Amino acid sequence: MNKKKRNILWIVILIIVLAGAGGAGTVYYYFFTKQFRISKTTYIYIDRDDNIDSVYHKITEAGKPQNMLGFQFLAKREKYGDAIRTGRYAIHPGDDMRHLFRRLSMGYQTPINLTVPSVRTLDRMVRAVSRQLMIDSLDIANLLADSAYCSKMGYNKETLPSLFIPNTYEVYWNMSADAFMKRMEKEHAAYWNNERLKKAESIGLTPNEVATLASIVEEETANGAEKPMVAGLYINRLNKGMLLQADPTVKFGLQEFGLKRILNKHLEVDSPYNTYKYAGLPPGPIRIPSIQGLESVLNYAHHNYIYMCAKEDFSGTHNFAATLSQHMANARRYQQELNRRKIK
Repeated sequence: MNKKKRNILWIVILIIVLAGAGGAGTVYYYFFTKQFRISKTTYIYIDRDDNIDSVYHKITEAGKPQNMLGFQFLAKREKYGDAIRTGRYAIHPGDDMRHLFRRLSMGYQTPINLTVPSVRTLDRMVRAVSRQLMIDSLDIANLLADSAYCSKMGYNKETLPSLFIPNTYEVYWNMSADAFMKRMEKEHAAYWNNERLKKAESIGLTPNEVATLASIVEEETANGAEKPMVAGLYINRLNKGMLLQADPTVKFGLQEFGLKRILNKHLEVDSPYNTYKYAGLPPGPIRIPSIQGLESVLNYAHHNYIYMCAKEDFSGTHNFAATLSQHMANARRYQQELNRRKIK
């Protein structure tokens, strides 16, 4: 082979090598290099209504990629648009398109921290939870209203608030309403371990009754240090067979939570939650009690108080009394201050 032919051959080989290297470089760039112009991990939320275009849009908005060609190629090849998985997915600053596509297509979600709050009504709890999850609030509400469903879990509409243990839980954003309820059942069982069950038994209460008393305690006082004192007072009254005479239960029965002053007409209302009329605990919790509230009952303060009255300084705490005469003196001071402030 003469020199001229050899040079032509080497040029052809060089062109092929360079072309191959260029193609390999292009493939490497689109699939294996960092594409996202973000300084910290961000998240996208893919729900039931998303399609391939909205997924592209969410990735672009959250990750600010230099281009989407690698992801789009993989999505088309794997027919991702026909099998989009809902969930919360992370985009890391160091991600390449191949890793992100694998995460989304395989459903490798990043969990969220779900806070179940201690609130006054189940409706409020449902709204708070649904704001944090993909679940529609109606999905949870329908289960809570399903007496057969709740009965299988061991609850009725009155005792159902005692199922929920307010706390922060790691869950997947796209969990179903049924999965949420089963998780709450699991967390309830975890909280009510043998030690706490024995404490409740020693007081003479079931877990549902502990939750009911805890809910009254929490409506009576927001002061954490005072809660075991209030719990001890009500336990004393229960043990003596006295009426609880708890104003918050009257408000609950009336569904008038804003009442600042309980009058005689309110005490005449015939409701199982009127603890001025009916002895013992009401049928169920008057709110979803917090863990602190539950613990205040399980570890109640031992004392001889059977009366309490809000302090006249409106600090949110109470004056306690062991005798009726002491209590009446405390009550007079409080009533005088109500009158002075013209609170009706």
